[in-house]
Amino acid sequence: MTAVSGPAPLSSAPAVGIVAVGGYAPAQVVPNAHYAARLETTDEWIRSRSGIRERRHAAPEETASVLGGRAVQDLLARFPGALEGVDLVICATSSPDAMFPSTAALIAGAAGLRGAAAFDVSVACSGFVYALSVAHAMVVAGTARRALVVGAEVMSRVVDQDDRSTAILFGDGAGAVVVGPVPAGYGVQAFALGADSSGGPSLFLRGAAVSLPGGTPMGPHLTQNGREVFKFAVRIMGDMTEEVMRRAGLTVADIAVFVPHQANVRIIEAALDRFGLPPERAVVNLDRYGNTSAASIPLALAEAQAQGRLTDGAQVVLAGFGGGLSWGAAALRWWAARNGASGSTPPIF
Repeated sequence: MTAVSGPAPLSSAPAVGIVAVGGYAPAQVVPNAHYAARLETTDEWIRSRSGIRERRHAAPEETASVLGGRAVQDLLARFPGALEGVDLVICATSSPDAMFPSTAALIAGAAGLRGAAAFDVSVACSGFVYALSVAHAMVVAGTARRALVVGAEVMSRVVDQDDRSTAILFGDGAGAVVVGPVPAGYGVQAFALGADSSGGPSLFLRGAAVSLPGGTPMGPHLTQNGREVFKFAVRIMGDMTEEVMRRAGLTVADIAVFVPHQANVRIIEAALDRFGLPPERAVVNLDRYGNTSAASIPLALAEAQAQGRLTDGAQVVLAGFGGGLSWGAAALRWWAARNGASGSTPPIF
């Protein structure tokens, strides 16, 4: 597959970063025992192969826009006034309420951001980093003053709940951040983004077509070749992290908080081993939420903030991969705003 490559670091751009964060997970906890009772599997089998012990499923009335809206409410509880000046809303999702209106527009309406530009980004599990890069570019360019970026998924409704290979892996949730100007020396330093459609048949979810261009037929549910995706993920997680560090001028020793996409604990461990990064520097909540696709990175960020790990000046690296096949990493120096961002805030979820 195509090697990771791309533009130079963003050192000459105005300082723009994440200034607020929040998250939400549905109340319904679905333990591994739920699947052990229905499918040919066991709690030990699921844990040993994925690291997941439970996940959350949305209630019938909870759609992606509802979950995203509740993540925004959590963000406001932690950072009152954070939506002031927001004139752009982007939602990363593979499980939208509708093709249109966009889930972003529905979230914007619920948040009282009437008139804000709003659109969805569909890059599966890489979606949040892609959406973050678009928001960053638009704020840097002056197209937007501040942006609300949301990752929201109801994956339980797009996977076949009778398919052991996918049902056990995915969960529902949402995370939200506000992107805006920050003091010089803080904020986003570099992105590394890419996609390679030759891997598309390994992980897909049907839209308007009945087959992929190469002839791969598509059914009504998410389909995954776990072996191929695992091999891709182990390689690309390391490659893109290495590339984004190079572009940002960082070393492994600089990384204080590593926020990987929460797909499989063995993939995360392989990335940590490759760089010799201590496990305590990684944010891992996969065991409790499963793979929440585009929501996994912002949901993990919300937990890290609630735990007081996102201290002022902390060097943070985000890394996601998923359908497309796609990948996206970001490096940023955290700005802990003086409104409580550096303190530990109890999560609403």
